[in-house]
Amino acid sequence: MTSATPSRRERLRAETASEIKRVALRLLAGGGPDAVSLRAIAREMGMTAGAIYGYYPTRDDLITALINDVYTSLVDTMEAARNAYPRSDAAGRLLAWGEAFRVWAIGNPAGFRLVYGDPVTGYRVPEGGAAPEAAHRACIGLAELVSAAWPHVRAGQPSAGHRWSDFAPALSDSIREAFPELPAEAVALALRLWGRMHGLVALEVYGHLRAQTTSPEKLYRAELLDLAASLGLGDQAGTT
Repeated sequence: MTSATPSRRERLRAETASEIKRVALRLLAGGGPDAVSLRAIAREMGMTAGAIYGYYPTRDDLITALINDVYTSLVDTMEAARNAYPRSDAAGRLLAWGEAFRVWAIGNPAGFRLVYGDPVTGYRVPEGGAAPEAAHRACIGLAELVSAAWPHVRAGQPSAGHRWSDFAPALSDSIREAFPELPAEAVALALRLWGRMHGLVALEVYGHLRAQTTSPEKLYRAELLDLAASLGLGDQAGTT
């Protein structure tokens, strides 16, 4: 059974909603989160504020839609890069995920800041998060990277004695369902992995590496290789 073809009215509405989000991202890139308002977007598009409210009743609704789109784009990019390598190539998938994260962030600095950086004044995150599906996919993706490497993790990997109660129930439940063989320590390792990837990228996006290095991509690559080595994948990573 095929879905019904959208009517002209529905297509025009979808196109206008998309244009509103494009204008919002442009305002975000030019003036930061506080530059995004429904009235400012209406002026840019030659619409009345009342007409904009027909698409997004509040600014928070628009911000939520933007975060969902941006986060989904990021996760789509990382998953596609990772999936270009077979599951047997744990190092290749790890490096591809990490490299895709940096390339996306550098190419979409406003989106990166919206999701990971600058707070939007007065914005209230809806219950369940602004992008629950994308956030879930990102967490599962990180857990998968650790799961593939877990047999190779060095016996000397430091342990802080993590328990499942150390993590948010939603995160714990999702990972335990998807990877029942993983202990709580593996979840902590996945979050540390993410922290190291995110750290250098955030410094680069916000311009804090400009005075220190002319090759931030080499610095980041070295960090990824060190991550692979810490997971016992050093030999594999050297050939990827």
